[in-house]
Amino acid sequence: MTEVIKAGTILIENGSRTPESLQIQTEPYSSSWKSVSNLNLDELDTGIAKAGWTFFFMAGEVKITAFGFDKQAAVRRAVRRVITDVESHKCNCLEITQVSPQSFLGIPYVNVHAHARHIQKSSAFSPALDSTS
Repeated sequence: MTEVIKAGTILIENGSRTPESLQIQTEPYSSSWKSVSNLNLDELDTGIAKAGWTFFFMAGEVKITAFGFDKQAAVRRAVRRVITDVESHKCNCLEITQVSPQSFLGIPYVNVHAHARHIQKSSAFSPALDSTS
């Protein structure tokens, strides 16, 4: 993992198809996901739309809490759980919307909020059509 997760971070599942015209630069995040390093959400959305592809926004925010004295380790645990949730919805992208460290009775924890997203060529949500495996 090379990037610190923060609000605005975009993660894309490895092997996901994206428009060839969109020059997405990524950094490895986990064995199966990578973070977009050169585009923010608006730039990614605009590039996908210009290519005639669809960038789905899934309603319902994913909210995960992870406890731990090491903030970054807690964030990584929370993001792993977010990824699991996003994968269960067959989406290939996610947007981190909030990372907030907290504590309760001296026990530190972090809340991570995210939205599942999905990039595909078709305008009808169909993740099976875009699978590369």
